[in-house]
Amino acid sequence: MFYYVLKYVLLGPLLKLFFRPRTEGLENVPATGAAIIAGNHLSFSDHFLMPAILKRRITFLAKKEYFTGPGIKGRLTATFFRSAGQIPVDRTGKEAGQAAIREGLGVLSKDELLGIYPEGTRSHDGRLYKGKVGVAVMALTARVPVIPCAMIGTFEAQPPGKVIPNTHPVTIRFGKPLDFSRYEGMENEKAILRAITDEIMYAILTLSEQEYVDQYASAAKAEAEAAGVAEKERRFRRMPLG
Repeated sequence: MFYYVLKYVLLGPLLKLFFRPRTEGLENVPATGAAIIAGNHLSFSDHFLMPAILKRRITFLAKKEYFTGPGIKGRLTATFFRSAGQIPVDRTGKEAGQAAIREGLGVLSKDELLGIYPEGTRSHDGRLYKGKVGVAVMALTARVPVIPCAMIGTFEAQPPGKVIPNTHPVTIRFGKPLDFSRYEGMENEKAILRAITDEIMYAILTLSEQEYVDQYASAAKAEAEAAGVAEKERRFRRMPLG
C-alpha cells in the first residue's frame, strides 16, 4: 500500500513537478503479464522516476547497500526502499549474479513487471556500458519479453554524488518489446546469452543515443577512480616544499 501512497500522494507528484518527465512509447509496456523493463542507469533518481510514470507497479533489484546504511539516515533509506517494494541484492561474491536472478525470477513468477539495469551500476560519465547477461537468463527462463527503456536527462538532473537534483527536463522512452522465444531452452549457452544481452543494449542505445563503451561499467569506474588517485599523487609530488 505504501508503494501507491508514494506514487500518487508523496513522491510521485513531487517528482513530476521537479523533473517534468515526458514519456514516449508508453504503449509498449504491456498492461498485464510478466515482463522485464531493461534500461540505462544514469542517476539515483532513475529508481523513482520510472515507477512515477508507469501505470503498473514495477519492482527493481536494488543494491544491498541501500538497505544496510548506518545511522538514522541508513535506517530511513532502508525503510523507504523496502516500503516501495524494492528488493535488496548483494552484488559481491561468486553467488551475487545467481542471487539477483533468483530474486528477479520470483517477481516475474507473479506476473509482475521487473525493472533491471543490465549495466549493473550507474554510469559515472553518462555513457552506456556493456550489459551483464543476467537479464538474458531471466528473459529466457521466465519466457517473458524485454522492453528496452532509455532515461534521458537524469544524468544532468542528478549526476553521481549530487544529493539535491537540478531542475532539468527528463524524457523516459520505451521501445518495442523484444521477443527471444527463438532461443528457448538455451539459457545455459554463453554465446546465446551474450548475443541477447547485446541486442538489448543496442535497443537501449538506439533509444538513448548515448556513446557506447564495450566495457563493464564497474571496471571503467574503477579505472577512472585509480587514474584520479594517481593524478592527485602526481600533483602532490610536484608541490613545492617549505
